[in-house]
Amino acid sequence: MIASFEASMEQLSVHRVGNKLLDEFYVLSDDPIGITDELLNKLLMQYFLTPFEKVNEVYHFMHSSELSLNELFHFAGEVFNNPARFHEVSQQITKFLFDSTNHPKIKSGELYVALFKDVQLEGELLDAIGIFKSETKETYLKVYPDKGGFNLEYEENGININKLDKGCLIFNSDKEDGYKVLVIDQTNKSNEAVYWKDDFLKLKIRNDSFNQTSNTLSIYKNFVTQKIDDEFELSKADKIDLLNKSMKYFKEKETFDMDEFAGEVLGNLQAIESFKTYKQQYEQDYETEIASTFDISDAAVKKQGRVYKSVLKLDRNFHIYIHGDKELIEKGFDDDKAMNFYKVYFKEEA
Repeated sequence: MIASFEASMEQLSVHRVGNKLLDEFYVLSDDPIGITDELLNKLLMQYFLTPFEKVNEVYHFMHSSELSLNELFHFAGEVFNNPARFHEVSQQITKFLFDSTNHPKIKSGELYVALFKDVQLEGELLDAIGIFKSETKETYLKVYPDKGGFNLEYEENGININKLDKGCLIFNSDKEDGYKVLVIDQTNKSNEAVYWKDDFLKLKIRNDSFNQTSNTLSIYKNFVTQKIDDEFELSKADKIDLLNKSMKYFKEKETFDMDEFAGEVLGNLQAIESFKTYKQQYEQDYETEIASTFDISDAAVKKQGRVYKSVLKLDRNFHIYIHGDKELIEKGFDDDKAMNFYKVYFKEEA
């Protein structure tokens, strides 16, 4: 999503955040860090910015009543309006993160707050505030020449610059909507990790073509795999065929049209109405409107394609990959063996 070849890091402050539920504390540095080593600066830029190059989702800050009450929105405005207050505000951000650690499994770690210039986002060169937290520590070996041979040393509690645990970039753009924000959370599969995006940052995703495409594919996948059985009797091969048809539609079209999609992919009037009802329920539950027509995002299609499975798993013996005409596969039952079977037609082996 971003490009950083013109970017520079103007300021950097480092603090430490503990877990208050474990009687840990936060430690604030007195001054920002001055980076004079060119290689160190390059490594830090790689550590902070490279992970965001593959992030497509753009968020905005939000608040249930008034946007100005969102703490990070307020802190960002303070820095963008007066960069001289950067270090002071970085301390306030650290204190607020400490107050947001309300789960005993949240790990302590260093918090880096950086001010960047000329980070490219969606074709614009923008100032950005970066907030990064390192939680995972690793042990590194160092090999060096010694007395005609080699020797070894190790360093514990090191940080792998290729593995950013948590981070966000706040761009000085679209302030009236809550700024443009990119976020990374490598521990978001665990329940305690929601504090970063929900409790600390308080974000809502921007409803652009990427999000519209991603949500529609996700809703349709859930409809086929979880909901459609309530009204229709379909084999797993039939479900895979429906998923393949939807992915084919999104790969071949430039614009999504709900009626066209439903007609070409589902075809059955009852199934079409059921899917539209399922989509409406999703919109109500998540307070997110998905348009009937929108431009299809190739990046979102590619990302969703990784979770669209076209594999038919048969016990622990066989996996059948279905990519084309489902009429070339037939399901039956063998009375003698009392087992199901699939018959597959093909012209030649690859």
